[in-house]
Amino acid sequence: MNVPHRDLPRIVIIGCGFAGLKFAKTINTNQYQVVLFDKNNYHTFQPLMYQVASAGLEPDSIVYPIRKVFNRKKNFHFRMADVHQIDAEKKLVHTSVGILDYDYLVMATGAQSNFFGMKNIEKYSMPMKSLVEALNLRSLILQNFEKALNCSNVQERDALMSFVIVGGGATGVELAGALAELKRYILPKDYPDLDIRRMQIHVVQGADRLLPSMSKKASADAEAFLRKMGVNIWLDIRAKDYDGTTVYTNQETFKAKTLIWTAGVKGAPTAGLKANKTNSDRVLVNTLNQINGYKEIFAIGDVAAMPSEELPYGHPMLASVAVQQGVHLAKNFNRLAKEKEMLPFVYRDKGTMATIGRNLAVVDTKRLKFGGWFAWLLWMFVHLMLLVDFRSRLVVFVNWAWSYCFYDKGTRLIVREVKDKTLPNCVELEEGSSTK
Repeated sequence: MNVPHRDLPRIVIIGCGFAGLKFAKTINTNQYQVVLFDKNNYHTFQPLMYQVASAGLEPDSIVYPIRKVFNRKKNFHFRMADVHQIDAEKKLVHTSVGILDYDYLVMATGAQSNFFGMKNIEKYSMPMKSLVEALNLRSLILQNFEKALNCSNVQERDALMSFVIVGGGATGVELAGALAELKRYILPKDYPDLDIRRMQIHVVQGADRLLPSMSKKASADAEAFLRKMGVNIWLDIRAKDYDGTTVYTNQETFKAKTLIWTAGVKGAPTAGLKANKTNSDRVLVNTLNQINGYKEIFAIGDVAAMPSEELPYGHPMLASVAVQQGVHLAKNFNRLAKEKEMLPFVYRDKGTMATIGRNLAVVDTKRLKFGGWFAWLLWMFVHLMLLVDFRSRLVVFVNWAWSYCFYDKGTRLIVREVKDKTLPNCVELEEGSSTK
């Protein structure tokens, strides 16, 4: 692999999510050589991915080229590659572009969808853990309405216009609100030949309330907001199977051509380490983010679990945790370069929030819990400030302002065809045929 050798300790970072990005930006490269691996050449701002899926934002609004972030950082090297395995004994990283040695390794590989062994749901549902999956979901939503226009069977047409979101966490709630706004403001204008009133949006939640990680007030407010927007909320119900048309749960069945899976995530650790893991595949680390049993290997962000008496399963898999762990570990390495001791990680909970729709959001802090218009403004401000650069903030702000003033959402383009994994239920034209 063409990475120059320096007379500096080499730190290899796997993954450029929130944790990896913040670590790489904070580390002092006067003291270390840093090599970052990621399978993409961009960083994705995942909290706004649901807006790409619902045609609210274009994908380039929430991604930023990795090389541009670090183009002025010396002793830094980025390689776009898949990391296949870690050889801890020889201190080597095996990638799709070659093998590289390291002095220290930081695993920031994030999380992936967890389908809990339900193979049919994994096969036929639409997850939303990457930009590609968000674009696929956007295309599928629009494709279904295009198919519904030409479908003469009422039941099949209704199934094409029905959406089941499994999971009532922040992603599920925000996506349900975005679909409800599409139904109210956008789709009736785009598809005047369809009775959009028949479009159904269901949120299936296994717990007894939405947003279980937030306060009961936030849960109640979010449920009230969504019900007012026409979203069907099903609590204490668990999805069990899906064949591409029918969603089976432990109580109800739903006819829907789109099942969106936001119900579970698990860690995505790199192979090769004999590390202890939680039931959700998160690697156990100590308070310095060192992987148990490996002195030179660290894990940060969603892939890491740091159990304690207060948090027996580790910190929540949130962007705020990943950001703080990335910054803290980089500062610890900077301390180490000055021959100072590393300090234990302490998470500072600055609150959580979720948006439901136009003028509607919920916010939890230690002192205040509120919802409505002001919470919505606060949610927008915080997310704008968290974007990587000024250009992204400006683009997103203009899109939001345009949508708010003119009741319009982005560009509703089908830029990639999503293949139906089931047999077609509506009559479609064969390739090469024509109509008269």
